[in-house]
Amino acid sequence: MTGTPRTLAEELRTRTDRGLVGLLRARPDLLNPVPGDVTQLATRAGTRASVVRAVERLDRFVLQTAEALAVAPDPCPYDTLGALMGGDTGDAAVAAELPRAVAELRAQALVWGPDDRLRLVRTARELLSPSAAHPSPTGLGPTVAEAAAGMSPGRLQEIIAAAGLPATHDPVTAVAALSALFSDRARMTALLDTAPAESVAVLDKLLWGPPYGGVTDRPAPHLQWLLDRGLLLPAGARNVVLPREAALHLRAGRAHHTPEPVPPALAPATERDPQLVDNAAASQAFTALATVEELLKEWDLGGPGVLRAGGMSVRDLKRTATALDTTEQLAAFWLELAYGAGLIASDGEADERFAATPAAEEWLQLPDHERWAVLASAWLSATRTAGVVGSADAKGRALAALGPHLDRSPAPEVRRRALALLAGLPPGTAVPAAAVRSRLQWERPLRSAGAAGQVPAPATGRTPAAAGAVDGGVPSSGPAGPAPGPARAPAGSAPADDLRSRLAQWTLTEAELLGVTGRGALSTHGRALIDTASAGTTSQSAAASSAAAPAEAPSPADTDAAATRAAALLAPLLPEPVDHVLLQADLTAVAPGPLHRPLADALGVLADIESKGGATVYRFTPASVRRALDAGRSAVELQEFLTAHSRTPVPQPLAYLIDDVARKHGRLRIGAATAYVRCDDDALLSEILADRRAATLRLRRLAATVLAAQTAPDQLLDGLRAMGYAPAAESTAGDVLIARADTHRTPPRTAPTPVPDGPPTPDATLLTAAVRAIRAGDLAATAERKPVHAPAPAAPGALPRTTSAETLATMQAAVLTHSALWIGYVNADGAASQRVIAPVRVEGGFVTAYDHTSDEVRTYPLHRITGVAELADDSV
Repeated sequence: MTGTPRTLAEELRTRTDRGLVGLLRARPDLLNPVPGDVTQLATRAGTRASVVRAVERLDRFVLQTAEALAVAPDPCPYDTLGALMGGDTGDAAVAAELPRAVAELRAQALVWGPDDRLRLVRTARELLSPSAAHPSPTGLGPTVAEAAAGMSPGRLQEIIAAAGLPATHDPVTAVAALSALFSDRARMTALLDTAPAESVAVLDKLLWGPPYGGVTDRPAPHLQWLLDRGLLLPAGARNVVLPREAALHLRAGRAHHTPEPVPPALAPATERDPQLVDNAAASQAFTALATVEELLKEWDLGGPGVLRAGGMSVRDLKRTATALDTTEQLAAFWLELAYGAGLIASDGEADERFAATPAAEEWLQLPDHERWAVLASAWLSATRTAGVVGSADAKGRALAALGPHLDRSPAPEVRRRALALLAGLPPGTAVPAAAVRSRLQWERPLRSAGAAGQVPAPATGRTPAAAGAVDGGVPSSGPAGPAPGPARAPAGSAPADDLRSRLAQWTLTEAELLGVTGRGALSTHGRALIDTASAGTTSQSAAASSAAAPAEAPSPADTDAAATRAAALLAPLLPEPVDHVLLQADLTAVAPGPLHRPLADALGVLADIESKGGATVYRFTPASVRRALDAGRSAVELQEFLTAHSRTPVPQPLAYLIDDVARKHGRLRIGAATAYVRCDDDALLSEILADRRAATLRLRRLAATVLAAQTAPDQLLDGLRAMGYAPAAESTAGDVLIARADTHRTPPRTAPTPVPDGPPTPDATLLTAAVRAIRAGDLAATAERKPVHAPAPAAPGALPRTTSAETLATMQAAVLTHSALWIGYVNADGAASQRVIAPVRVEGGFVTAYDHTSDEVRTYPLHRITGVAELADDSV
């Protein structure tokens, strides 16, 4: 195709296959379904939903360029755009980055046309152009022509006369003359030199937006001066607006107060020893494993109940936080991490409650570095966000941990991007969280500033005139002019509590908790974990050029491979499990490191954990020793166990404690009568009967060695133990019952599936096939055809219409001449399409032909062909 393209479709036809692949990769929503031809692709690229999604993914400077095009003439020469971005004096940084911004807008089909006729697609212009309801992010108002629409011709003549312009014969030329005056730097400067100081002050307050203000029926003289010369034009009954041309003159030609051509630097940077960073991260990774393991142990017999609406109650969350010795917010993180890894879930019973899953048993048997890889991989790809727990949903209800509505689809992309920014720094380098948030806000300003599908109000970095606000925040100016209002955030900046900024902050906090980072810097194993997404982050230019393209989520195979590499790097940094403890005379045992699992489990029954840290301290108490005896251990076995696993001799106080508790243990036997107490020592039973504390047990003697009770056996056991005795439960055969509770596990459960943030990024195979199909469909739609003899000419793009006899005769002739035909075809689902085919054989009501559209030989029923036309000789 030659000449200047007249439409976006014509411009897309001139693109190479590589250019179309880039468009479809940047805007994957255009592929669902695959467009039939380039015209369909262009139409879909101009729909509001698709344009909004594309605009949301622009970085700040590319977005500012699009906003400038929205207030520029249509079409806009490149030099005019450069003047709007850099101002009258120019800006070297803006001039250097503007070609990239325009190329990015072109690549995403948001801008088309040559450099001397740049056109913003209509939907994007509607989204970004200024209006009273939706002010432009530039802070500019309507043009003189737009603001003066509907103004009486007489009033226009009064304005141009007051402005010192000659009278005109019609409103059109009057508006043109006023626009030319405001756009002429010399004449506009001369006009403003005659303005009262108060009038200039009003213009300064409206300069950077919002450009609207309110006036009374009797404006002050300095306001009347502006109204008389068209520097303020009517925008309703009591509102006025600063025309765009006048504002641009006052701004020295700049569309934005502060263009941001380069991303904010990740500074200040703090350099640390990479080995210290890795050691700190490994230490925290081990703590993370211990915390999740403790959670599973806490829920070994079954966790808290599930609320009717789903999730945990606030009271159960507090109990879990107390058990884990952490805050409620951090407890929610550990819960969601275990849930995302498939280690805990609801059991699905009638009395539903949370519990560990069978996968948790398998996870506990893995080596430490592999267990960490499972948690880190689950966290990196999860859309469930623990940070929102406790906040209100759309109905004002608090969001519960492990409950519904915790998915935030941008979370995986923000996590990977935040860590990738850290990966772009030298090893061991840390930067403040605010610097990372600022960079992410620059890369996706609209995603940071507003909800999907909404273009936020302007953020221009100046103080707007906003006092006595009326009409949804339009500033009011009475006789004294507009009064100053609250300060506006910096240009294009997002509020500090927007979702994307909060996700970034949570990412950095959780990465530190999980051991992906250490002392604020990305660890070596953390770099390996995100290796599939960390390329292209070593320079500002690279970051800027890649910011607009959607981050390609790695495949599951790539993610697993990265996690395996990270685990291998972490393994040497984790402490080796030890097989011994150090017994001390104060009835404590010190574990100098992580214990082997069987030793830790056995010691956890025999003693209570008193403190944790680099070394775990266990304390032996009568209750803990009795717990071990109840589990079936004898005093001799306990002594042998401690002797075998202690590097120090068993202290005498500990040996006496075990022997003393064992001597008393089991002397009293409790069974079910309702319940009874049996003891060979009748004096001991008499002592119990005489004890006032036994009154609630309602005991009576049946025989010299037997007492009967009117309470359940478990209550009787607890009551006698509270009195200081050591009873043991026995079976109907008289044997001691071993108190070893069964663990509670859910049925097999799968980990929650992340909620995707829009359509997935297509792979190379799909992109190649889609471009091939679009090209073939475009060939069928645009190939030059010989005229079809029909009663009436067909509308452009309509399917050909011929009779059955004409269709059959044309097909047979094409088989003999080996020529190509253009056909209309309706498939079994009733979908109509146009195709270019080369018939090979016609028989039995079917035509076998080579289909240029699908690039394969296919067979078509003749009765589904609506019509046929011969192609021009040079069409195929």
